[in-house]
Amino acid sequence: MSVGILGTKLGMTQIFDMEEGIAIPVTVVQAGPCTVTQIKTPETDGYSAIQLGYDAVPKKRLNRPEVGHLEKSGAVAGETGLRHLREYRSDTVSSYELGQELKADFFTEGQLVDVVGKSIGRGFAGYQKRHNFRRGPMSHGSKNHRLPGSTGAGTTPGRIYPGKKMAGRKGNAQITIRKLQVVRVDADRNLLLIKGSVPGKPGTLLSIAPTNKVGG
Repeated sequence: MSVGILGTKLGMTQIFDMEEGIAIPVTVVQAGPCTVTQIKTPETDGYSAIQLGYDAVPKKRLNRPEVGHLEKSGAVAGETGLRHLREYRSDTVSSYELGQELKADFFTEGQLVDVVGKSIGRGFAGYQKRHNFRRGPMSHGSKNHRLPGSTGAGTTPGRIYPGKKMAGRKGNAQITIRKLQVVRVDADRNLLLIKGSVPGKPGTLLSIAPTNKVGG
């Protein structure tokens, strides 16, 4: 896996490629700054990883174990702490040090990234909205407009198998969208413009990391 960066989704817009004469839909992401709060090595933890902290909050909003952990890395400055912590495994961690800041210029224009975030929660949804089931006949006398139909055999097995597509909560799940292109990097304002859409609504916490999927 590759070390990434945490950020916040700000919204969507479009930019224009004057040479190609096309409009490119992009998502604007506030990427970092993130602080290295822990470095794990095979000698101390059994594996190599970097832990990053993001989103400054008053220290009083953190509990004592969180404050103590952040103080070891020097990530707590005065009365300010970090709200989110995320770990990224990496084979090489020697180039990082505690308290180091990672910003939007961690990425380059044209680079492919994987974006992880929580999708928008849609609440309790039925079969058609949640799983794209077809509806039943709408003619007069039909009693099967939006019903699920048969859900399984009766006597054998006498139950419904787990994982059956039924009505339930839609959205609010972790989603990974792979191989999105970084169109533009604004290092001064720590902004990334990523081609296409990413999970969640404005304000959603995102994890952006260099893609590790080959082909496809």
